[in-house]
Amino acid sequence: MTRRATDNSKALDAFIAAKSEIDAMLERLAALSADHFETNPDEINWGHVGTLNHYRAKLREISDSAFREGEHAA
Repeated sequence: MTRRATDNSKALDAFIAAKSEIDAMLERLAALSADHFETNPDEINWGHVGTLNHYRAKLREISDSAFREGEHAA
């Protein structure tokens, strides 16, 4: 009995497309962070802190999942 080679080209294309989108998002976030999230130090308020904490929580969830840390640890 012979096995046919599995054609994963569609999965590979989808993977590369998703990776490219993630790379673009990371570039934009890095640029926004370098610009201090478009804030002026003299105008920082608790709303800015809340927004950054929200972003941080979402990124931590992703990071913990990717690196199997936090609640995703083995």
